[in-house]
Amino acid sequence: MDASSSMETAALEHEFVEDSCFFSYFTGPRDLEHHSKWPYFFRMYGSVIPLMILPLALVGIWATAITVICRYLHNIAMNPVLLTVLGFVVGLSLSFRSSTAYERYNEGRKLWAQLSSSTSSLARLIWVHVDEREGHEKEDVLDKVAFCNMLVAFSMALKHQLRFEPFTCYDDVDPLVRHLPLTAHEAPVVEAPRPSVWKVMGWVMGLTMAEPNPRRFVKTAQRPLGNVPLELLAHCSAYVKRVIDNNTFPRVPYQTSAMNTIALLHDIQTGTNRIVSTPLPLAYSIAISQITWVYIMLLPFQLFNALGWATIPACMFAAYIILGIALIGQEIENPFDDGVNDLPLDTFCDQIRRDVHIITSRPASDADSFLQREDHAVLWPAHGGGYHDIRSQSLESIRKLLARRVVP
Repeated sequence: MDASSSMETAALEHEFVEDSCFFSYFTGPRDLEHHSKWPYFFRMYGSVIPLMILPLALVGIWATAITVICRYLHNIAMNPVLLTVLGFVVGLSLSFRSSTAYERYNEGRKLWAQLSSSTSSLARLIWVHVDEREGHEKEDVLDKVAFCNMLVAFSMALKHQLRFEPFTCYDDVDPLVRHLPLTAHEAPVVEAPRPSVWKVMGWVMGLTMAEPNPRRFVKTAQRPLGNVPLELLAHCSAYVKRVIDNNTFPRVPYQTSAMNTIALLHDIQTGTNRIVSTPLPLAYSIAISQITWVYIMLLPFQLFNALGWATIPACMFAAYIILGIALIGQEIENPFDDGVNDLPLDTFCDQIRRDVHIITSRPASDADSFLQREDHAVLWPAHGGGYHDIRSQSLESIRKLLARRVVP
């Protein structure tokens, strides 16, 4: 099965989830343009409550069983001193988990902001400072556009790589890279089965057994997949070398800046891959999960003597708080996925594409064409006249007008 067919199957899986109005409400990515007027207390979109339904049900059954035993069979309640001792340990472990996860989330956002800034800066540098040779203007303009398209494709390909989608047959990438010699073009993968409705329900409700393996396309590939973002940077470097060799990019500081920016893009790729490939150490994850659940399971024994039947709702409420904090850390640990609480990479990539298109929408203008226009109120608000009106005055008058602009 080729990559295109396999990705069509993956798209069907995603569409299957979105077709259900109930489940689609809890899926991402987050729409930054959507504005909700509901208070946060009443919101469900982006909440971890669906992931807590089964754990809270389990806690309720457990608390009910312990309460009934203590009430009618034998009082096996314990001294509540364990609440204080174990509560400190649980709070410390959850704080570590949450702070570590948010640190990764924040670092991912910083790297993506750096990617956006570097991409538009490099596109502007090439668009403005690479000359167009006489008699070859059309070819040079199209080559500059092709270079800018590779920068846009880099952000798109990096997004897919971080989501373990290493191919080139996606709608946002394929038109920009189909002409390039890339290793991933011919990589075949095994077709993924369509999930059942029960598996989707378990997935939304947080059952780890129902979660799809994000690395399945990488693991089942029969050929080397290459590294699309890295190969795109190699083609960008080849373009810079070409314009240097044909003397259309002759200034050394601009050449250095272009190559340094390409190196920075590679550093950004390395940094984002480091976040994805370096999760919280397994020993920490296991220990924090075990400590949290042991504490929750001991709650009914420690609360029964003081609360009686109220032990059941009290345990469920305590579990809601503790598990909610733990699940939030789990949600944001990988900020590059496509969930509601992950970074909206699709929106970020689309913004990069729009920025590059804006830069290339007009030819690199001559500064005289806009600086010396008559409607340029160069000394406003001290003087409302145009450029040529101001220029006709003496230098002393111009300096007086400049001093007048300081007055509030």
